[in-house]
Formats: sequence, structure tokens, C-alpha cells
Amino acid sequence: MGRKRRGDAVAVKVGSGLAELRPDPDRPRSYTLLVDGAPQSHVDLTDPTHLEFEYVRRIAIVLDLIAPAGEPLRVLHLGGGAMTLPRYLSATRPGSAQRVAEIDGKLVDLVRQELPWPADPRLRVRVGDAREVLGASRDGSYDVVVADVFAGARTPAHISSVEFAAEAARVLAPGGVHLVNVADGPPLRYARAQVATVRSVLPETCLIADSAVLRGRRYGNLVLAASRAALPVAELVRRTAGDWFPGRVLTGPDLDRFADGARVVTDSAARPSAPPPPGGFTIAS
Repeated sequence: MGRKRRGDAVAVKVGSGLAELRPDPDRPRSYTLLVDGAPQSHVDLTDPTHLEFEYVRRIAIVLDLIAPAGEPLRVLHLGGGAMTLPRYLSATRPGSAQRVAEIDGKLVDLVRQELPWPADPRLRVRVGDAREVLGASRDGSYDVVVADVFAGARTPAHISSVEFAAEAARVLAPGGVHLVNVADGPPLRYARAQVATVRSVLPETCLIADSAVLRGRRYGNLVLAASRAALPVAELVRRTAGDWFPGRVLTGPDLDRFADGARVVTDSAARPSAPPPPGGFTIAS
């Protein structure tokens, strides 16, 4: 795989680019996965409940709240990275049936070798395109669908359409939740369109992000949570506000104003997400 080491760091050419595993200087046995310089995942091998990235903690907050503590969930992860969220769910909700779709087989092999996850017969990884894996899934077979799919630092177009959102809704059980990692920057056209698109299929929707990102002051990640059933918004607001880096939750009229004028995106008009600005990602070596 063209492996190169510098100290404890590893750099390997994978299908999607140059993958790097860099040790976290502040946490023993913790690593950041980057692909072509863009941070993709952070993993603490000692404590899988430690979540370094803000958007991952926000997804985890939703996962914590949608079912009683410790109750297993059926989860489809579209995009695997370093398997941060599957590890988290295996630790916090033992017995959860998890399926992970990751298009880059060489990346899966790298993570499996260098950052192995604990053996779990109910956690399975499939190498394949996220949209194809979703399309082959049975109706109502999952409690959660997590879409965290990137080609480099951008979400591919075919993961951004109403047809994709309808497939996610189809495989969700009643009351199931679709979680989407949306990366965008000023003027947030992509994020607004994603809200309009997903909400047209799953009307109970909220958006969770840093205030500076929501106000269009900087590039960042926004988490879109959507369902046919009411979401635990009050508790989401409380937990998000109490995070290390407090965020906001937009719902109801606030979300209406955020998405005002945005059009539902179809397959024929879908485009990849906006690229990050130059120097938008920095990780200490």
C-alpha cells in the first residue's frame, strides 16, 4: 500500500487519496485520520466514548437521546472513516446491529490493521458505494441512517438529492432518524438546500451547528437530524448548549428562516458540497 512512517505516524496511498494516521499529542493511543490533508476521523483506542470532533459529538448526542440509554439500535453508517461512531455505539449500546458502508477498501484495510476495533459479531463492514448499499437495504430495517460520506473534503452529488433522502426514509423504521453531516461555508447555499431536500421527505427536522457557522461567518460542519416522528428537541438544545464547544439547534420557524428560498435538490441537479477554503483544515503534526 506504499506505507510510510514518520515516528508513530503512518501515510498510505488508498483509493481516495493519501491517508494519514497522526498520533494525538494530547491523548495516548489516539489518532486522527486525514485523507489528502482533510481530517476525516479521530479515534481514542482506549476510550471509544471520547469524541474529539464537534460534529461527531453532536451526532452522538442524537444517538444518545433517541432511545433509552443502553438499548441496542439498528444502524446503517454510510461512510466509515476510522469507525469512530460504530466504536462509540458498540460501547454505549452493546448488541447494536451495525452495518458500515465504506467505498475505499484500502482505507478499511488500513484502519483495520492500524486502529483495530474490538471484535463485535453484530458490526459488519461492507466495501461499496453508499447509495448502492442504501438502495439494496430492506424497507424499515434500520433505526438510524448516518450519512457521513466524503470524497476528499466534499460530499458527492449523488448523496445530496431528494432521491437519496427518500431511500434513507424508506429503510428507516417508524420513528427512525436520518443523520447527515453537512459541510459548508458562507453563504451556506448547500446547507440550506440540504435542509429543504431532507425536510421534504422527513418533515420533523432540526439543524445543529456552531453559531458562527450558522451565521455564515466560517466554514464548518452542520448536523441535520430528520424523522417522521418528533425529535427530542428540548433535550438536544440542552445537551448541545452544554458541549465543550456550545452549539445551537434550529427547528420550527428558525429552521424555516434558515432554509427560506432553498429548492429541493434532485438527482439531475445535484452537485457536490462546497469545498473548504484554503487552509480550512489544520491538524498539528
